[in-house]
Amino acid sequence: MANENLTPTQRVALARHPERPGAEDIINALFTEFFPQRGDRRCGEDPAILGGVALFHGKPVTVIAHRKGRNLEEHLACHFGMPSPEGYRKAQRLMEQAEKFRRPILTFIDTPGAYPGLEAEARGQGEAIARCLAISSALTVPVVAVVTGEGGSGGALALGVGNRVLMLDNAVYSVLSPEGFAAILWKDASRSGEACDVMKLTAADLLALGVVDEIIPEPEGGAHKEPNTLYQTLDAALVRELTALNKLSPAALAAGRYKKFRVMGSSAVRKERL
Repeated sequence: MANENLTPTQRVALARHPERPGAEDIINALFTEFFPQRGDRRCGEDPAILGGVALFHGKPVTVIAHRKGRNLEEHLACHFGMPSPEGYRKAQRLMEQAEKFRRPILTFIDTPGAYPGLEAEARGQGEAIARCLAISSALTVPVVAVVTGEGGSGGALALGVGNRVLMLDNAVYSVLSPEGFAAILWKDASRSGEACDVMKLTAADLLALGVVDEIIPEPEGGAHKEPNTLYQTLDAALVRELTALNKLSPAALAAGRYKKFRVMGSSAVRKERL
């Protein structure tokens, strides 16, 4: 089935496909000399956020990604891609380091949402996400965010404040999961398929709303079918975006990012996209 004929429910299934390229796959394919950073310098290490310094076409960048893991042991350690406060504080540390050393930041978003456990809340989950938003909003280096799989709630948005926001064709991005939406609105999580149809969570929906700037096409059947083809397309898109952003002054980068999120979803943006 061609990708353009897929229903929102089918796209959600592809975004969650267990063989879909994850953080490690994308970093290994696109970057060289990746040097991961660990720990938040306060509580500990959260493997659900994978970040560090790397070379992208020979130039240093900072990379921050959600990680779900590749097997059951890693899934459990990463809470299936749901970061704890330590992960978001690690992301803050990497953002501030990138600002200090004038490195562009590339983020890769793939999470159902932040980890909702009691211990995460006790250690300041909401504050950690809010700090990520505040720091990334004020950065004066280029930031390109890519939604590669699931983009769920504030856990995704914490890495999503970019000068440019790209989205894979079969990725989804929403305020919460379809199951959560159905449970809240209809008190019935089994109506998640119906929720997918009304949530406007697909790449095409979000492009029309101005939430994302560009859709990265995937091979027919999903990114897991021909990952190397996807990596080539994504690599070209990132080169194009960074080339354009690197021409802007630090003040223009911060001001442009602020303006982008202030007008996001407005009637003027929707009209321009139509």
